Amino acid sequence: MEKIIMYPGESGKETMNWKDVQGQHITAYERRVLVLGSGGREHALAWKLAQGEGALVYIAPGNAGTAQVGTNVNIKLSDFESIKEICLKQNIDLVIVGPEQPLVDGIVDFFKNDEALKAVKIIGPDKRGAQLEGSKAFAKDFMEKYDIPTAKCFKVSKDNLEEGYKFLESVSSPYVLKADGLAAGKGVLILDDLQEAKGELGKMLDGKFGAASATVVIEEFLKGIEVSVFVLTDGEHYVLLPEAKDYKRIGDGDQGLNTGGMGAVSPVPFCTSEFLNRVEDRIVKPTLKGLKAEGIDYKGFIFLGLMNDDGNPYVIEYNVRMGDPETEAVMTRIEGDFVDMLFACADGRLNEVHYAKSEKTAVTVMLVSGGYPEAYQKGKKMDIGPLKDIVAFHAGTAFDADGNIITSGGRVIAVTAHGDSIEEARKTAYREVEKIHFEGVNFRHDIGLDLMNIR
Repeated sequence: MEKIIMYPGESGKETMNWKDVQGQHITAYERRVLVLGSGGREHALAWKLAQGEGALVYIAPGNAGTAQVGTNVNIKLSDFESIKEICLKQNIDLVIVGPEQPLVDGIVDFFKNDEALKAVKIIGPDKRGAQLEGSKAFAKDFMEKYDIPTAKCFKVSKDNLEEGYKFLESVSSPYVLKADGLAAGKGVLILDDLQEAKGELGKMLDGKFGAASATVVIEEFLKGIEVSVFVLTDGEHYVLLPEAKDYKRIGDGDQGLNTGGMGAVSPVPFCTSEFLNRVEDRIVKPTLKGLKAEGIDYKGFIFLGLMNDDGNPYVIEYNVRMGDPETEAVMTRIEGDFVDMLFACADGRLNEVHYAKSEKTAVTVMLVSGGYPEAYQKGKKMDIGPLKDIVAFHAGTAFDADGNIITSGGRVIAVTAHGDSIEEARKTAYREVEKIHFEGVNFRHDIGLDLMNIR
C-alpha cells in the first residue's frame, strides 16, 4: 500500500478508496475492512481496526457491541458466496477471518481462486495451513518433522485401538485424549483413571465428537503454567503480539468444567525476555521455516498454546487465528494503526511497519450466562453501565425487536481494564463488572490472582 499524503484545507472534502487515489490531492481516504465472526474476539478486532486512519469496518454477522464500532452484516460464515457479494458491493479492501471454521473450510482458497476477488486482501492461512488447527494429527506430525518441542503422542484410529491402549499404559496419569478435528472446543479430555481413559478413547472413536474424533491423539501430560503467545506473519517476517494467559475453568480456583474462556491477563509475569527468546528460537522460527518448506503460503495469525515447564516452552496446540478471550486483552495493548499492520501483512512487508505495545497490564473478566458451559437460556435483557475506565467487548449479545441489548450466547460480555499492575487492573475491572446486570449472570472472581506474586 502506497503512502497517501493528506492535504488539509482543501475544499470539497472527499472520501475515497485508497486504491483509487494515487496522485490525487484529497483530504481523506477510506480503507474498508470486513471482520468475519460474532464473538468477543471479533468485537475486539473491530474496535481496534476502527481506530485506524480512514478505516470503515464491517462485521459479519457481528453482535450488539460490534454495531457500536462498525456496520453489522447478517451473513452466515459458511456462506462464502454471500461473503463475496458483500465484499464486491461494499468495495472491501481487506478481510480478517476471526474464527477457525471458515479457515479450515478453505475461505482463503476461495478468495484466491475467484478472479472477482483478486483485489481483496485476506488475513488467514489457506486450507493446508489451517490444518495446524484443523487436525491435531497433522500438527503433531508437523512438530515432529521440524523438531518443535511438544508432548510425546500416539495417533489412534479403530484400526490400531489395541496399540492405543498400550500407549496409555506406557505413560503416567493424567491421560490426555484429543479429537483430531474441530469439536467446538470440547474435543479434549484429561482423565486421571487409566480404565476411564481407555473407555473414553473407545467412545471417542465411536463418534462421541462426531467425525472430529474418528482419529484421536493421545498425549503425554505436560506440567507447568500455560500461556498464549500470538504471532502475526506474512510468511517471511513476523511480529510477536502481546502474550496472554487465559482461564478455562468455570469456577474460581480453576474448578469445574472447561469453558471457552472466563478471562485473561496480559502481559504474563513469567514471560520474560529470556523465555520469549526461547519461544522464538525453538518454536516460532522453526514453525515458519516448516511452513515454507511445506509450500504453505501463510499470511495471518498463529496462536501458540504453550506450556512453560521450568522456563522451557512446549507447544500444547496451534491455533490459526487469535484466541478468545485473550484478544479482548491483547488488542487493548497494541499501539499504533493496526489496519496498517494487517495491510502490510497481506502485502508481505510486515518488516516495514512500526509496532509497539503498551506497558500497561490488561485484565479481562468474562460475564457468562447462568448454566454455562452446559444448558443456559438466551434472550435475557441486559442493563449495562454507565461504565468507566474499561472497554466492554460483547461476545454473546444481540438486539431484540425493541432495540434492547439481550443475551444470545453462553459467554456474554468481556470487561477489560488497564492498570500499572495486575492488582490495579483487577480492581477497576471488578468494580465495573458490578454495573452489568442480566438474569443468571456469572463470572469468576479470581482472574489474575495466581499471577500477582510471580516475578
